[in-house]
Amino acid sequence: MVKNVELSIIMPCLNEHETLEASIQEALKFYRDHPDVKGEVLIADNGSTDGSIEIAEKYADQGVRVAHIKNKGYGNALIGGTKAAYGKYCIMGDPDNSYDFYHLMPFIERLRNGYDLVMGNRFKGGIEKGAMPWSHRYIGTPVLSFIGRLFYHNKIGDFNCGLRGYNRKRIMDLHLRTTGMEYASEMIVQAALHGYKIAEVPTVLRVDGRSSAPHLSTWSDGWRHLRFLLMYSPKWLFFYPGVVMILIGILGMLGILWGSRNLSTARFSVNTSLFCGGLLLAGIQNLLFTIYSYIYAKNTSYFPVKDSTISKLENLTMDKGVFVGVIVFIIGLILTIISLVVWGRHDFGSLNVMNTLRITIPAVIFMITGIQVIFGSFFAGILNIKVQK
Repeated sequence: MVKNVELSIIMPCLNEHETLEASIQEALKFYRDHPDVKGEVLIADNGSTDGSIEIAEKYADQGVRVAHIKNKGYGNALIGGTKAAYGKYCIMGDPDNSYDFYHLMPFIERLRNGYDLVMGNRFKGGIEKGAMPWSHRYIGTPVLSFIGRLFYHNKIGDFNCGLRGYNRKRIMDLHLRTTGMEYASEMIVQAALHGYKIAEVPTVLRVDGRSSAPHLSTWSDGWRHLRFLLMYSPKWLFFYPGVVMILIGILGMLGILWGSRNLSTARFSVNTSLFCGGLLLAGIQNLLFTIYSYIYAKNTSYFPVKDSTISKLENLTMDKGVFVGVIVFIIGLILTIISLVVWGRHDFGSLNVMNTLRITIPAVIFMITGIQVIFGSFFAGILNIKVQK
């Protein structure tokens, strides 16, 4: 096998003896009919025991190789396959007969034109009847794709398409690390965060040719994809929900501070103030989590942090955070003193509980919030300590 080739078609494989040969033959036919594309077919085997390896080895003289990937998982298979590939470009796809390994030129053309990642779009290319469960077609994939576009500012319409092409070196530079099905999302997210050029081309999804159940688990793998999308976007996971909770909490408590409020037949009083106070505390915690996440990302390269975000975070120094926390605590302390003065005027005896709680609830909430901010700021300072190696 000549190592200097343009394209490596990578097929992650775990016991795919029913469909592997057809996928290999289709990929080889593509090479025969497109002699200007010099390439190989790489089977990234993840521990097959059903004869899949022997099937692939039959085509060794036609440019098919087997890379043995010891660590289990879809992500591990593709990471290992990408490292073992000889091509400048790679096209990955499952060898289950659902993906079209013959009509690959749209991927290659865009890769040649400088795109770093080229996604297939099954909704634009066509989905055969029975090829995709209704829950995936109308709920799972559209929802995850919408979240991916919203969080990461791209135009990809099919986030979960497994047939995709990429510049091998550029993808390896991302140092992708997820080991399971969420690897597919990590590739897009990291490429988008790093400003890579991403394109999308139509591709057909056919009916899976295997008689056994697919490796994909609808709920667990769907959750892993969603979890990944959230974890790489602290703004949407922590910041925006935190801001909403803080606004509702403050406005709710202030609205009830000077008396109950009626809305139609509903009456909002001290119980509402207590719940609003809880929202305020949760919102402050979310803002602290946002800061911790960006500090961690900046120090570990977990994901790229834009310079504007870094500069804003660097302005939120530990000293400033402690100062804000002290001010908030003092506000709560002043409210506490006011409640004590009111109590004193009644000789520290029985009070109207409803009227008193309008002051004591905000007092306690503001003092706890101040303590959160003070010690949270110290923790952020600890995270920012540079360890000398």
